[in-house]
Amino acid sequence: MSNVNERVSYDQILVEIADYMMDDENIKSDEAFETARYVLMDSVGTALLALDYPECAKMLGPWTEGTIVPNGVRVPGTSYREDVVKGAFDIGTLIRWLDYNDTWLAAEWGHPSDNLGSILAVADMVSQQRIRDNKAPLLMKDVLLMSIKAHEIQGILSLQNSLNRVGLDHVFFVKVASTAVAAKLLGATREEMLHALSHAWVDGGSLRTYRHAPNTGSRKSWAAGDAAARGVQLALIALKGEMGYPGALSTKTWGFEDVLLKGNKITLERPLSSYVMENVLFKVSFPAEFHAQTAAEAGVKLHSEVKDRLQEIEEIIIRTHESAIRIIDKRGPLHNPADRDHSLQYITAIALMKGNIVAEDYEDDVASNPFIDELRNKMTVIEEKQYSVDYLDPEKRSIANAVQVVFKDGTKTELVAVEYPLGHRFRREEAYPLIEEKFQHNIATQLSKKQMEQITAVCLDDEKLSEMPVHEWMKLLAK
Repeated sequence: MSNVNERVSYDQILVEIADYMMDDENIKSDEAFETARYVLMDSVGTALLALDYPECAKMLGPWTEGTIVPNGVRVPGTSYREDVVKGAFDIGTLIRWLDYNDTWLAAEWGHPSDNLGSILAVADMVSQQRIRDNKAPLLMKDVLLMSIKAHEIQGILSLQNSLNRVGLDHVFFVKVASTAVAAKLLGATREEMLHALSHAWVDGGSLRTYRHAPNTGSRKSWAAGDAAARGVQLALIALKGEMGYPGALSTKTWGFEDVLLKGNKITLERPLSSYVMENVLFKVSFPAEFHAQTAAEAGVKLHSEVKDRLQEIEEIIIRTHESAIRIIDKRGPLHNPADRDHSLQYITAIALMKGNIVAEDYEDDVASNPFIDELRNKMTVIEEKQYSVDYLDPEKRSIANAVQVVFKDGTKTELVAVEYPLGHRFRREEAYPLIEEKFQHNIATQLSKKQMEQITAVCLDDEKLSEMPVHEWMKLLAK
């Protein structure tokens, strides 16, 4: 360990992210902007649906009861006007609560639309400030651009850098991306951007223990909101002139790589552009952990064949990929909804039994059916090596599962394999009409008919949405 106290240049990863954020003209992909529009619709619809769940709703509003923030950030589906940091927390928590927003799978897993918590909160605040100062507000095309960039930062960091293998939660990359986009929306210089990013890495990350047995719990549903809010807070601190830490990643002994990655280096597998938004995965059909989406789809396909023979089942064989086995292959008791929506066996059992999966299927009243556990106990989970290979192939990024049911009389169903879930880039055109239906169904749970018509008309029209001021769009969603 060197004791020479010489300042170093900023780590190259921080420089690459900062330069990517400061370039206002580096996103040219029409596909990325179209996908970002659907990501926005999907995320906001999912957020509004989450308001139906008391455990989520109790997390919303000011931490100190009675706090009023004039011209504060709007939280969709509510009357709250909040400080921008709490607004980012609430919006991010709503988006993530039901595990029904978009997904990115690589060496690290995550949900890049979690960053919309920070993007929408900061953009709403900045737009209101600009109107107050007689300046032009931010437009929704700025939100879409920041969404593309947040997806890219989180997603490219996830390609080769596995936080889960050292016990850290993927929301750390949400914090990094949210710090970057928040700083940009707040008007950061390149130097301030570097300062803010360095603070995100110095901050470290939360443990994944709340996602795994025996500690699985509801923190996983607000962890992303927490990360988005912290990103906003760090950006605000940096823009007050707080110094940065150039060697935050690479400093021997004390840097992020030595302390938290056991000496492994953080890498960017490919240049930052719009790759992640173009390839992101939508959860169209099922509110379930994404590694189980194709198992759910296979189970639904088998439902009509097995629904009248459930008592005759001898074994259920699930062939899957290594990441699914590591994350969601769960045996034994499942203690709460957070446990159940991250159980490959539970999700497959519901699909076989009901021919569908909805968020309510993870609640205690459904889970109390003892037959679900009977089916879980009959399941054999096997790694299919080719599935694991194709999962990591950048040209495929499949999330394959196959399900087969064996009956006590020796007969069996076919092995139903689904390589690419609905919502994968290879099935995008098939998915878009269903994403629109999902959006309209979800917003109907909270908004008036007039609000629904207004927000739908804007969101389904690319030009109208792009040119709409952010504060006006947020107002359409507020109560």
